[in-house]
Amino acid sequence: MSQPRTAPDLLAYDRDHVWHPYTSMTDPAPVRMVTGASGVRLRLDDGRELVDGMSSWWAALHGYNHPVLNAALAEQAGRMAHVMFGGLTHEPAIRLAQRLVEITPAGLEHVFLADSGSVAMEVALKMVLQHQRGVGHPERTRMLTIRGGYHGDTFGCMSVCDPVGGMHAMFADLLPQHVFADRPPAEGCSEADLAAWTASFRALAAAHAHELAGIVVEPRLQGAGGMWVYPLECLRVMREIADEHDLVLVFDEIATGFGRTGSLFAADAAGVRPDVLAVGKALTGGYLTMAAVLCTGEVARGLSASESGVLMHGPTFMGNPLACSVALASLDLLEQGDWAANVARIGAGLEAGLAPLRGTPGVADVRTLGAVGVVQLDHPVDVAKATEAAIEEGVWLRPFRDLIYTMPPYVTADEDVSLICRAIARASEVA
Repeated sequence: MSQPRTAPDLLAYDRDHVWHPYTSMTDPAPVRMVTGASGVRLRLDDGRELVDGMSSWWAALHGYNHPVLNAALAEQAGRMAHVMFGGLTHEPAIRLAQRLVEITPAGLEHVFLADSGSVAMEVALKMVLQHQRGVGHPERTRMLTIRGGYHGDTFGCMSVCDPVGGMHAMFADLLPQHVFADRPPAEGCSEADLAAWTASFRALAAAHAHELAGIVVEPRLQGAGGMWVYPLECLRVMREIADEHDLVLVFDEIATGFGRTGSLFAADAAGVRPDVLAVGKALTGGYLTMAAVLCTGEVARGLSASESGVLMHGPTFMGNPLACSVALASLDLLEQGDWAANVARIGAGLEAGLAPLRGTPGVADVRTLGAVGVVQLDHPVDVAKATEAAIEEGVWLRPFRDLIYTMPPYVTADEDVSLICRAIARASEVA
């Protein structure tokens, strides 16, 4: 078979053979060929440059081709690209674990280095279940969560995603059956609505306490389940209920971690420490796939008292030195670059740029939080039309369901934030 050489040849081969996320193989959606990326811009094979409004699915906080991250990767590659983590260790992994313990809520003392967000959530669920077995409650096997959530695409993760409105409804009969509470009301809701949700959540937890192992949620912002922002008070309620019923509280901060919502972690804004915390996506600044799960000493001791005596998980590329080194460099950049001011600046630009869309035809809601801007339509998005409209404005967006949204890199300049807002407005018109 001859090798495809030109961009059209490569795209034709891609269409016939390469599976893309959430895309049919027999009738694939169109894709664009990226030939380079620098700063906040993606360069296409036809020479066009697009401002990336997605941070490559929320990961590329510092933009692309960053000299500091490039140097960290090259330096580590010159020493050791990978070594198995079973029975061996290395300095980048130790230093990254130390850094994560330092910057996450106090009391999260133990770090499991996973290799993707979904794997991190699988590990988190195992931690919860093994902990309950270790403390003498093997009958506690169900998780309490809220509707509208998304935690990954592997089987354990799918079981705690929204079973009706989520992406995995077709697998509902094959998955463990967990307990789903109503989605919390929107941030800014009335005290009465918050009180009603709180009472309902408390009652559901009490009714199932005998079989519940833990509570798992995306704190403050539900991501792929609908970009839904809910009150911080709900997280405090969850902490109280977890303590009352001896449940393990899990925060999935894979999307919200490292400043995206305006605080380093959403848990910080609520003043709540989870028992288990999962992070990923932005951990390496978008360079390499990596995630981490942190837990308290109490969870670790309970887990270790289970019949296996060990956490039953061990990815081949666990603690990959390249990923650990670039993650450390990314965290340095985050700290030195005044991320909080940049997130606030971008958030203000998104609010100003998207506010005029409120009340316009076809728009059901406009909401912003930190460096997140969301336009929710009153109908499903025509993804192809919306994407093309944004590209015509010089911006890359990836709408889904009824949402056209952005999570730009923190280094996005004000004029590019304005451009992203114009692209969202244009996409909303045609979608």
